[in-house]
Amino acid sequence: MPENHARTPEPRHDGTSDTPAGPASGATVPGADEPAPASPAPAPAESRSAAKAADKPTGNPVFAWLKEVATVVVIAVVLSFLIKTFLFRAFFIPSESMVNTLDVDDRIFVNLLVPEPFSLSRGDVVVFRDTKGWLPAAPAKAEGPFTWVQDGLTFVGLLPDNSEQHLVKRVIGLPGDHVVCCDTGGKITVNGTALDETYVNPAEVPQVRNFDVVVPEGKVWVMGDNRNHSADSRAHMDADGGFIDVDDLEGKAAVIAWPLSRITSLDNHPDVFRNVPAAP
Repeated sequence: MPENHARTPEPRHDGTSDTPAGPASGATVPGADEPAPASPAPAPAESRSAAKAADKPTGNPVFAWLKEVATVVVIAVVLSFLIKTFLFRAFFIPSESMVNTLDVDDRIFVNLLVPEPFSLSRGDVVVFRDTKGWLPAAPAKAEGPFTWVQDGLTFVGLLPDNSEQHLVKRVIGLPGDHVVCCDTGGKITVNGTALDETYVNPAEVPQVRNFDVVVPEGKVWVMGDNRNHSADSRAHMDADGGFIDVDDLEGKAAVIAWPLSRITSLDNHPDVFRNVPAAP
């Protein structure tokens, strides 16, 4: 039968016992009955945020304001340049050739998406480059200390183009159209259909200037709404027949932007040309 008595450990060769060292029986371990000290409570999130804010160096408020202003200006200039390059461009009206539709000193926005990718229509008011010599040579522009600022703002589209080497007229004939002035009633006809031109300046009865033309491919026939004061296609038939190259068109005038009292969209009067048949 095995014995139930505990085995007495044998002493080691160095005289020590195999029994692990520990406190003597009945001895009290200092602090054993005392509660462990509580860990410090975590700081509230607001306190941590406040501490971080306090540690963050405070910048110059004036510099921060200037930085924001500069950022806004740069974004505005870039957007204006992109709009001017791909969508709209501002122009200045220096003459009375389009009264009453356009007045002298009007500022207009031109849709650069016409004639491409959107097609041109009869009745559209268009701005085009003067490559035919319709206008006298522009005088040399006086240089001033801030000329470069004006040129830069015009380039990015924040100012209208004040150059007089652009003209604005209304498209009467598209490529292939047969345009004649005038029928027995004194009206212009396009492909045999008389036009009731409601956009012509009503202050004066238009003088009759006889012509009979067929518009070549890639060109248009243009006339001013103020017929008695417009040197348009009729007045330049000795220069390429009075026709304007479609490639010279900057775009379609869409809006009068200035002065504020005249802000409005420009109409191409589709009713005037509704019954005109397609070019033969």
